[in-house]
Amino acid sequence: MRTLELWRMYTREEVHDIFSPDTAFQPQGGSWGISGIVGIPNRAADWVFFVTFGSRQGTHDFNESITADGVLTWQSQPSQRLGDPQIRKFIEHDDRLNTSHLFLRSRWGRPYTYCGTLGYLSHDLDREAPVHFQWQLMDWPPSTETLEKLGVEMSPSTENRYLPTADRTGQLVKTERPVVSPPGGRGTGQFVARKQVAHPDQDARNSTLGLAGERLVLRHEVETLTRAGRPDLAERIVHMAVIEGDSAGYDVRSFEADGSPRFIEVKTTRGPASTAFFVSPNQVEFSSKHSGTYVLIRVFDYSDRNDSGRYYEVPGPLTDSFRLDTTEFRATPMGETA
Repeated sequence: MRTLELWRMYTREEVHDIFSPDTAFQPQGGSWGISGIVGIPNRAADWVFFVTFGSRQGTHDFNESITADGVLTWQSQPSQRLGDPQIRKFIEHDDRLNTSHLFLRSRWGRPYTYCGTLGYLSHDLDREAPVHFQWQLMDWPPSTETLEKLGVEMSPSTENRYLPTADRTGQLVKTERPVVSPPGGRGTGQFVARKQVAHPDQDARNSTLGLAGERLVLRHEVETLTRAGRPDLAERIVHMAVIEGDSAGYDVRSFEADGSPRFIEVKTTRGPASTAFFVSPNQVEFSSKHSGTYVLIRVFDYSDRNDSGRYYEVPGPLTDSFRLDTTEFRATPMGETA
């Protein structure tokens, strides 16, 4: 029996044999042989998505795409509506607890390429039958060779820019800490206009993005101190994440204009201010022990094109300003009880 391997090609029968080996496969019939969405046995909220770009069902043409950042725009079956139980499960999908696998092909008659798992981003609040979704491909991007084999033309990512279009390179613009709406659906205008990475796993895996945000903040700190008449302090700023890695508990050691220390943790996303992010126990502990001098700088709407973004600051312990959800556990065997 074949095993599941990222970016490998599979027939429907091979996918069936991986996820449902105890049932009989029906070519061109049954859920595994024909359906676009198949529930995995004994796993109530886990799914397999079979997607053929450019497909048609009855009079409905599916309009699906993937951006260069791995945001999949996808439509449900034409008969499904926002209140359908299956659709509600998709909307409530939590990729920390549930798994949805994507098998994709660019035209009929080809095997499917396994593109990894999906993370829910958003859905269109206004349109149904079908319902429109945006998902993050968690294992994106593939190699150039794989992209060529997929035969899928990438659509451009969109950015939510509030800055002037000119003279924006290298800018980091401060905003007030936004009132963040919970993640979820958007009206059609926003849904269509914004196809952007907004998933914390993608940001956490992207070390290049994290380093770019740290360097942007470091330059901003240098400029701020220099304008305040303290070039002597600007020269003493240290990029701790480069020198020491993650062990320090913060990324940049800077200063206030009066010379007091300023310990900065930087979290960067191309997505909006509402995008969640990961923090380590070490970072949480450091923020509590150095609450008077610690600040988290959240860089959002980051643009690779011109190395710019917006940011807000949150001083003090992370436990005072953010809901910290447990994402994994370290298990230690228990001792014997009497």
